[in-house]
Amino acid sequence: MARYGEGDKRWIVEDRPDGTNVHNWHWSETNCLEWSRTFFSSLLSNLTILDGEGNLFVKTTSLRSLDGEAYINIRKGKIIPGYEISLTLNWHGEAKDSNGASLLQVDGTVEIPYISDENADEDPELKITVNDEGPVGKRIKDAMLSKGKPLILEKVRVWVQSMAKGGPVMEELDNKKAAPSPSPSPAPSSSPSPSLSPSPSTTAAPKKESSTATKKKKEKKGVKSISMTERFNCRAKNLFEILMDENRWKGFTQSNARISKEVGGEFSIFDGSVTGTNLELQEGKLIVQKWRFGSWSDGVQSTVRLVFEEPESGVTVVKLTHTDVPEEDRYGNATVVENTERGWRDLIFQRIRAVFGFGI
Repeated sequence: MARYGEGDKRWIVEDRPDGTNVHNWHWSETNCLEWSRTFFSSLLSNLTILDGEGNLFVKTTSLRSLDGEAYINIRKGKIIPGYEISLTLNWHGEAKDSNGASLLQVDGTVEIPYISDENADEDPELKITVNDEGPVGKRIKDAMLSKGKPLILEKVRVWVQSMAKGGPVMEELDNKKAAPSPSPSPAPSSSPSPSLSPSPSTTAAPKKESSTATKKKKEKKGVKSISMTERFNCRAKNLFEILMDENRWKGFTQSNARISKEVGGEFSIFDGSVTGTNLELQEGKLIVQKWRFGSWSDGVQSTVRLVFEEPESGVTVVKLTHTDVPEEDRYGNATVVENTERGWRDLIFQRIRAVFGFGI
């Protein structure tokens, strides 16, 4: 055994002057509770459970609460999640008769009292309540239990899997692993012909242009565009007013909204899940806005352009172009484009047709 002070220095763990936790040798802990609130709010808000089956319409509305603790421990690159949380979700249901007239509207909650890392491989218990326990209310509640429970549990499993992969720490770890090593400088060419060798001034410009072109390509990597054309039985002016009126937004989405009608004004829709700014407004003709979802990475924004046309009296055609939509959100979920397109189609355009009678 070596005497004190004479051991091989390769085996001595020393504090680095810059405080860097090399290879996560020591324990590091990240609080994931706020991240989890945002994650569940994105996963569980405005989920369509039933859309007319048996003349029932049921959907979740918003995350009411999420309490407890959630964290990620990492040591030597090993991810160790820990959590004990409870959450409550609001939902809304409606029953209609065969003619489409409303029979009853109800509100309720879905409570998941215990989600723990100790039971990560098991589905948690769900408790569903409704504010009207009459025959019709009970039928809506039973439908929420049979159709909504599997869908909600599926979303919970998505969160559990995300925690197992590192939650909010995952992106940081992936970035470190993917950090490129500096490329070696090219070896000098051997004895180039003087007549073919370009001068130093001519070699610098192409390299700079190539670097700039590469940078522009990287800036657009990871985003896509959505294009849709929708027809409505209404005047273009009427549809424009619906999309720019916060009270009508609240009506057809059953969620909170705040919308400015001024260029440069801000808006917030779907209980704050989407925020943005008005860039250009032409009544009955054009809406251009900056859109941002709360689940997107910081600083990421997209552009929405809605063009209204009336090819014939009483018929409006809306041409949507939604550009710079990221392929992944801040949590690594690669369904952003698909979910955004489905949201436009099902949660906005279809709801407007159903609520205001503009269907075609």
